[in-house]
Amino acid sequence: MTTPTTTTVIVGGVAGGMSTAARLRRRDETMEIIVLEASGHVSFANCGLPYHVSGVIPERSSLLLQTPDALRDRFNLDVRVNHRVTAVDRANQTVTVRDETDGREFTQAYDHLVLSPGATPVRPPIPGIERALTLRTVEDVDAIIASLDENVHSVAVVGGGFIGLELAENLRHRDLNVTVLERGDQIMAPLDPEMAALVTDHLREHGVTVETGADATEITADGVRLADGRHIDADLVIAAIGVTPESSLARAAGLKIGERGGISVDDQLRTSDPAIFALGDAAEKRDAVSGEDTLVPLAQTANRHGRLVADIITGRDVSRTATLGTAIVGIFGLAAASVGWNEKRARTAGRDIRLIHVHPVDHAGYYPGAEMLHLKLVVDAATDAILGAQAVGMGGVDKRIDVIATAMRAGLTATDLADLELAYAPQFGSAKDPVNMLGFVNDNIINGEKTMQWHEVADAVADGWTLVDVRTPEEFNAGTIPGAINLPLDDLRERRDELAGRRALVFCRVGQRGHVAASLLGQLGVTVANLDGGFLTWSSLNAGIR
Repeated sequence: MTTPTTTTVIVGGVAGGMSTAARLRRRDETMEIIVLEASGHVSFANCGLPYHVSGVIPERSSLLLQTPDALRDRFNLDVRVNHRVTAVDRANQTVTVRDETDGREFTQAYDHLVLSPGATPVRPPIPGIERALTLRTVEDVDAIIASLDENVHSVAVVGGGFIGLELAENLRHRDLNVTVLERGDQIMAPLDPEMAALVTDHLREHGVTVETGADATEITADGVRLADGRHIDADLVIAAIGVTPESSLARAAGLKIGERGGISVDDQLRTSDPAIFALGDAAEKRDAVSGEDTLVPLAQTANRHGRLVADIITGRDVSRTATLGTAIVGIFGLAAASVGWNEKRARTAGRDIRLIHVHPVDHAGYYPGAEMLHLKLVVDAATDAILGAQAVGMGGVDKRIDVIATAMRAGLTATDLADLELAYAPQFGSAKDPVNMLGFVNDNIINGEKTMQWHEVADAVADGWTLVDVRTPEEFNAGTIPGAINLPLDDLRERRDELAGRRALVFCRVGQRGHVAASLLGQLGVTVANLDGGFLTWSSLNAGIR
């Protein structure tokens, strides 16, 4: 047997930790590699846990990607589950480990220490919080399934983020009454309100009750009490409020902790102690838009950083790239995805931005099965840089967000999107792909077309703009923005005098006819703006007053 030259100890055996271990072995056959995992499983598919709750993934074993024995046999890794690291002695380069099965403690020396302990579910300090279950580990999903007996008919999910919504869907698959309680004014914080509203409507259509502005103040024996005094009845409560970096071990060891609570690392993922690395949900990342430290609890980033840490430990001069935070969730067949910054974040940062909404179908409309796709692009108005994007739809969402994420990584501008050559056949896309359309609209704005956003309509009307609905009379009569007049697009040339001396804010259903109307009226001497995204974008948050 080869005598070990160095010892690397890895704290955490999921995602980043196991990626580090496997890559280390491929790079160095002589290294002693010890993985210490506090739970009873390593290398499990935590992103698949909600789908086991419903039985969509029927076999629990499908979630267990590797076992300690298999990892030892293939990679000669010393993987120990139920082993919790309780302290780090940086001076002597040892860790204190407790075997959770028998309580035995021992110390383990290291040459390199990799911290990948992940994150822990947020559990607010409210009365009864111990009654709420969480979902993070295999043990957690076991506990949820064990609780879903014949006496459970209703479930309250506290939190409207990715995990909460995935749980809501899968609990509905079990024919349970599900209520999602979100403290904020919308679900899915990475999306802007008008995009999140599309997801909310879809959840409600599938029988999920969604309550926003619902601040849980107590978990009672039979539900959740809210700050406004209401009580939401539920036989079971699951807290899916979010996660916080598991940085307590690093903090106790005196390592630098960032403002957001994550372990601070440099571009080679070293902590303030050069012998210690940190990655995954516990460590801070560098934001691709601002360059600032941020937290991104995503598996792809954790796995990539594990590979980088292994390469750095074994002598390669490599560094991490900044993180875009590309993410997607599927709910009852609907996909919602985002990359980079949303409008809220860009405005909070004081950026001068340009916004674009388009609502094309996901593939050629004449080919059966075409579904509407909702896209939003956030652009730096000064540089034309893509700051972020969001997409919601039944098909093609992942493709478009992935294309935009790749464009952002490559440094392409919003205008460059118009020239991307994307695969086209009727069943896959359109000759003018939705991503190309974002580029076209962006080019129109750069070259003089004035647009307004859905949330600027009221102020524009108060400032004297006339709302002009250029759809057909039938569409107009079915519902329009209050106060609008109807001048159908095909009648504009003959009826332009009706707009003499007015400033016209034109709109159609999705913005395309509005663009044609704005182009025509502008050439006829009318001061005009097009409502970006049309009536469809405006109505997503104004359904009750159309």
